[in-house]
Amino acid sequence: MPEFPDVTVYIEALSERVLNQPIQKIRIGSPFVLRSFSPPIGAAEGKRVLALRRLGKRIVFELEDELYLIVHLMIAGRFHWKPKGAKIARKYGQAAFDFPNGTLLLTEAGNQEARVDSPGMTEKPRCKSMIQAVWSSSMRASNNSAKR
Repeated sequence: MPEFPDVTVYIEALSERVLNQPIQKIRIGSPFVLRSFSPPIGAAEGKRVLALRRLGKRIVFELEDELYLIVHLMIAGRFHWKPKGAKIARKYGQAAFDFPNGTLLLTEAGNQEARVDSPGMTEKPRCKSMIQAVWSSSMRASNNSAKR
């Protein structure tokens, strides 16, 4: 599992590449990467990355319209920056995030699959899966709780 310094290095490297860039397309390589459907992962497409920050051992992509992608790299998760439109690796590929200047691939070489959840709204996102959430401020209005 990546430790705090690894997550910090990822954020620094990602900031140079994706900050203020729109996510043009999100491609899912594993059917197990998505565990939720509301809001759909496609809601993040076309949104600019406004900020990147660390939340524990997770990487938070803050997008326009108060949407967030939270990524936990789990045991053997890695990001790879590739030329635009790069294919998702068959065996280890979990997802691809296409930007105007390249593609961010998410891989997981371990035995745990990446997951996308939409946890309930709390003050701070809480998660234990690899890609955790895309959500909007509209969910904050309702009384939801996050499972741990």
